[in-house]
Amino acid sequence: MGNPKSINKVRLDDLVEAGLSREAANELEWTLRESVARARWSGTPSPGLELDPREVWRELASTGALKPSHPHRVHQLVYYSVYSGWDASARGPPLYWFPSLSQSKQTNLGRLMESHGRKLLGSSYKDPITSFSLFQKFSVEHPDVYWSIALNELSLSFHRPQPRGTWLPGAVFNIAECCLLPSQQQRRGDDSIALVWRDEGYDHMNVNRMTLKELREQVMLVANALDVTFSKGDAIAIDMPMTVHAVIIYLAIVLGGFVVVSIADSFSSKEDASRLHISKAKGIFTQDFIQRGGRKFPLYSRVVEANPVKAIVLPVAGDSVGVKLREQDMSWKAFLSQVDHVPRRHYYPAFYQSTDSVTNILFSSGRTGEPKAIPWTQLSPIRCSADSWAYINIQAGDVFCWPTNLGWVVGPIVLYSCFLAGATLALYHGSPLGRDFGKFVQDAGVTILGIVPSLVKPWKSTQCMEGLEWTKIRFSFFFSSNWSHDHQSLSSKSFYSPIIEFCGGTELASSYIQGNHLQPQAFGAFSNASMTTGFVILDDHGAPRPDDQPCVGEVGLFPVYMGATNRLLNADHEEVYFKGMPTYKGAQLRRHGDIIKRIVGGYYIVQGRADDTMNLGAIKTSSVEIERVCDREDESILETAAISLRPPTGGPEQLVVLVVLKKGCKAEPNDLKMKFLKAIQRNLNPLFKVSSVKIVVEFPRTASNKPLRRVLRDQMRQQLSA
Repeated sequence: MGNPKSINKVRLDDLVEAGLSREAANELEWTLRESVARARWSGTPSPGLELDPREVWRELASTGALKPSHPHRVHQLVYYSVYSGWDASARGPPLYWFPSLSQSKQTNLGRLMESHGRKLLGSSYKDPITSFSLFQKFSVEHPDVYWSIALNELSLSFHRPQPRGTWLPGAVFNIAECCLLPSQQQRRGDDSIALVWRDEGYDHMNVNRMTLKELREQVMLVANALDVTFSKGDAIAIDMPMTVHAVIIYLAIVLGGFVVVSIADSFSSKEDASRLHISKAKGIFTQDFIQRGGRKFPLYSRVVEANPVKAIVLPVAGDSVGVKLREQDMSWKAFLSQVDHVPRRHYYPAFYQSTDSVTNILFSSGRTGEPKAIPWTQLSPIRCSADSWAYINIQAGDVFCWPTNLGWVVGPIVLYSCFLAGATLALYHGSPLGRDFGKFVQDAGVTILGIVPSLVKPWKSTQCMEGLEWTKIRFSFFFSSNWSHDHQSLSSKSFYSPIIEFCGGTELASSYIQGNHLQPQAFGAFSNASMTTGFVILDDHGAPRPDDQPCVGEVGLFPVYMGATNRLLNADHEEVYFKGMPTYKGAQLRRHGDIIKRIVGGYYIVQGRADDTMNLGAIKTSSVEIERVCDREDESILETAAISLRPPTGGPEQLVVLVVLKKGCKAEPNDLKMKFLKAIQRNLNPLFKVSSVKIVVEFPRTASNKPLRRVLRDQMRQQLSA
C-alpha cells in the first residue's frame, strides 16, 4: 500500500474513502483510538515508552471492530497503518494473531502439555504458550515418549495391542476400521455425522448428511463387492473427484486388505498410464464425466486411453453412466449388484495388517521427471492425523472442508484427520471457485477450511464470497504458501481467525514446519517445526547454520521421523533422500529439497525448491518434465529452461519458460507460449498455465554443463522488480 500513514493519523475521511459509510467509519475510528490508548498503557508504567504495533493490533483484533462485511481496502488500510514503519528485518514479521492463555489450555496440544508438561519438563514447564518451544524440542529428543502419549488421543483400535513407548512394532490393526468404529475417546457414536456434502447447482437445498453407521454400512457393501472382483493385496486405483463415493471406495479398499492407488482426476492419459503401470493396478474406479462450473468434462474416455485392466465407472449424476463401456469394464450399479449373488456379510471382517503394510500408493514428482511411487503404510495416516490433532487442533464436532483430490497427499490427510479425530468431513461436489462453494461452507457449518492460495485470488477478484456468513470458521489452513494480500482477505472473513500454514511432503505423510495455536502467527510464515521433527538449515557447503540466527539455505531433516517413507516402488530410496546429504550429530540428514529462510523471531519462509521442482497451483512438478515437453514443440528450439516465480505483489508461483533458439532460427514468444501451453496441458496437466516465454541467447551453466535455473530465476526476478 505504498507508504501508509501511522494508525494515529488515520481519520474518519480515510475510512470513508476506503469504502465505509460515515456512520460505520465513525464507529471504527472511535475503536481505533480506544485500541491505541489501551495498547499504550497496557503493561507500560510510563507513557513515554514506544507504542508497540503488535499490542495495538492485538487490542484491535480482540474487539472484533474489523468486521468481515467491511471492504477489504478498510482491512488493508488499518493493518498497514498499525504496522507503518515496522522494520521486519530487525523486529521480525508483523503479527496478526495471538494466543490467549485460557484458550491455549483448551487446545488439544495445550491440554496434553498441561497433563504431562510438569512430569516431562520438571520446573522448566510454565504453561502451553511459554513452554511450547521447549516441549517441541523435548519431542525431538524423546519421540518415543511423545508418541506413547499422543497416540492415545486418536481413535485407534488395535487387534493386537502395541508395546508401550515404541512406534507400534508388532501391532496388528486396520486403519480404515479405526475410522469407522464408534470411539468413546472421540465422543463419536453411530449417530455422529461423519460426512456432509452438496452437489453443485443445488445450493438452494439442505446439505446432505451421513452418519457414522451409514458410512460404515456403505463401506462394507463396497468391500464385499471388492472381494468378488479382486484378490487380497491387489492395487486398485481411484481416478475421480473427491466425492462421497470416492471416500467410501477409498475406505473399502483399505478395509478389505487391498491397496489404493491415488491418481488425480486432472492428469493426462499419459500420466494416468504411467501411474497404473508403476503401481501394477488391477483395476480403477472412475466417473463417466467431471462436472464443474455447470459444464461436463470427459473422464472415463481419458482413463480408457491409459488402458487400465478393468474400470468400474460411476455416473456423475443419476443411476446410469452416460458413456459406452469397454467389454471388460462395468458400471457402479453392476459392480454393487455382484453381492446379491453371494452370501452377504452385514459385518465385514476387516483385514488386519502390521504397521508397515502398504495401504496406499501416492505419487510425487521427482527430479528426473518420472513420478516417484510413494507407498503409505498404516503408520502414515497415524502420523498425519496426530499432527492435525496437535497443530490444526481438530476436535470432535469440527467440520473440516478442503477442496482437494485423493490423488494428492492432502486428500488422504484430510480424510484420516477427520475420521481418526471424530470430526466431520465436508465435501463439495463441484468447482470451489464460485459463490455456490462459499454458501456450502456457510450452510455446512464449516469450522476448519483448508485451501491453496490460488483459490483465494478469484474469490477476492470477483467478490463472490461477499455477504456470506463464515464466522463459524475457527481457522483456515494454507498449504505451503507465501505471504500475499489473499491471506488477510481470508482471515478477515472470520474476524482474523488464524491461518495455519503447512509445508511438508507426500513422503513425510505430513508437515515438517507449520503454524499452531500456541504461538503468535504472521501471514505467510511458519512458526515452528512439527512435533518430533528436527531439522537444520545448510549453507552452500552443506554445513549446518546456527539454529538461533536468521539465515537461508536448504533444509536437512533429522532422519528419525515416524510415518516417513523408507522405500520407493520405482526408485532407490537411499539415493533419492539420503545420498550426498551431510551428517549432523552422528546421523545422516534426510533430503527434502526446500530452500527455507529463518527470519528474526524464529519464523520460517519457504523460498522454493533446491532440486528445481516447482509448485504450480499446489501441484508439484519438475522443471525436467516441462522442458521435455516444450523442447519438441517447435523446430526452432535448441533448448528450454522452466522456472517458477512468485509475482512481486505475492501469490502463487507462475511458470516462465526461457528459450534458446537454434542458430539462424527465429520465433515469436507469444507463438511459443501458445504451443507450450497446449503441449503441457495435453501431456502433463490441464491445470498448468504458462505465464510468459522469454527468448535468451544462452543459459548460465555449471561446470558439468547443467543449466543454472536458480541463476535464471534470480535474473528474471530482478527484471520483474526493476
